[in-house]
Amino acid sequence: MVNTDSPATQPTGFSAVQDGRVLRVTLTKPKRKNALDYDSLVALGDTFLAAAQDKAVRVVVLTGDGGDFCTGADLAASAEEGARGITPDQVMDAANRLVRAIVDLPVPVIVRLRGATAGVGVGIALAADLVYAEADSYLLLAFINIGLMPDGGAAALVAAAAGRPLAARMALLGERLPAAAARAEGLLTEVLATTEELDAAVEAAAEKISHGPRRALELTKKALNRATLGALDSALADEKAGQVELLQSPDFFEGAGAMLGKRKAVFAE
Repeated sequence: MVNTDSPATQPTGFSAVQDGRVLRVTLTKPKRKNALDYDSLVALGDTFLAAAQDKAVRVVVLTGDGGDFCTGADLAASAEEGARGITPDQVMDAANRLVRAIVDLPVPVIVRLRGATAGVGVGIALAADLVYAEADSYLLLAFINIGLMPDGGAAALVAAAAGRPLAARMALLGERLPAAAARAEGLLTEVLATTEELDAAVEAAAEKISHGPRRALELTKKALNRATLGALDSALADEKAGQVELLQSPDFFEGAGAMLGKRKAVFAE
């Protein structure tokens, strides 16, 4: 049985509790809008890999505590991570491992979105099989605004669901995509007007899947992913190579400093 909801694991920024056949994973840093640091990425990857070996798990529900799902990497933690000797390569490997673990999980993953889903949070959400969102939520690939490129498999995951034009729009313009527009483009399963309706839809889907035929669910998910996500591994590799370069660039230092200082970035000409 998977259960990492203990004091020893709380600093990783999430809880994972098995509720019958449902594994409930909740990001638990609402004050940081559930931004993820290196340790969180590693521990979340461990959790999904463990769930893959647990025959009692039939479905995973992934959500964020508070008003947001996940706003991506925790830039405020990067200095401390650097002091610990954690490199950009390691951070990218941890993020890629988590996304790959969600996609490869033998059972369906349901994501519940409220508020902001940004940065690597977009890749994590779209790696799931069913994505339900509240009407006032949005997706945001804002990497370009701080001198970076999308990661978390977003290059493949957005394009696979909605096509290259929308992927380019999100990646190159770095603007919010409201939930209704994301649903119309095929990125979301359903958009619900209220939190109560969102919770009801997520629970109904989890309940139905949890009593479904596990092997049929596994093979169905595998076939869908093989048909649509054949480019995911190459996208993850390209994103890692590009992001590791960009994370050490003057443009990123300017962009990150501007974001943290709440000012407009001025990139090199």
